[in-house]
Amino acid sequence: MNKPSILIIEDDKAVKNLIATTLEVHDYHYTWADKGEQGILTAASQRPDIILLDLGLPDMDGVDVILKIRSWTNTPIIVISARSEDSDKIAALDAGADDYLTKPFSVDELLARLRSTQRRLSYMQSLEEVQTSLFTNGGLTIDYAAGCACLDGEELHLTPYEYKLLCLLAHNAGKVLTHSYITREIWGAAWEGDVASLRVFMASLRKKIEKNPSQPQYIQTHVGVGYRMLKQ
Repeated sequence: MNKPSILIIEDDKAVKNLIATTLEVHDYHYTWADKGEQGILTAASQRPDIILLDLGLPDMDGVDVILKIRSWTNTPIIVISARSEDSDKIAALDAGADDYLTKPFSVDELLARLRSTQRRLSYMQSLEEVQTSLFTNGGLTIDYAAGCACLDGEELHLTPYEYKLLCLLAHNAGKVLTHSYITREIWGAAWEGDVASLRVFMASLRKKIEKNPSQPQYIQTHVGVGYRMLKQ
């Protein structure tokens, strides 16, 4: 498995040096930006495979960096921040971050998060290679190439996480996916098993694709276990 290229957006030189040394020792290629705007420009010009992002940057908040990057790419973003409140984690994940690592962190944990993200990258790339462009299930259609979904011929206005959830369920149509599996695939290891957050996003998705959310036609709940996309 080829090592992905990494963009570090971090203004604390001590933290940056720790991350950079770790990446060098394990043969990762990396670039570094110490401000948000510089990081956004570097992400656009160099197209890294993974972004490591601090939230407390000198020129702009890291959540705003996530939102700007997410406006044009789905490159995985792992937040590395001293902010440990759940509200900070939720804000970053809602903006489009894929994982959240709290400072101080161990080198082993950082490497584990990178390996997990790399596995998801490889998984998604393999899906793109083998999937047909369109998925159809009853009145639901997903155009993977265009990155959009329609219901009964009308485009659904989905958030990035809602679209990820829908695609994950569609790829495993007919299979029960556990809470842990879904949260790990969508948000990464940091939020594996976060059933409360998953329920919020799933309820929002259901409102958009189910005519009657209390009697779902597409997404079935398996209480205490997970969710399944029903085949029409």
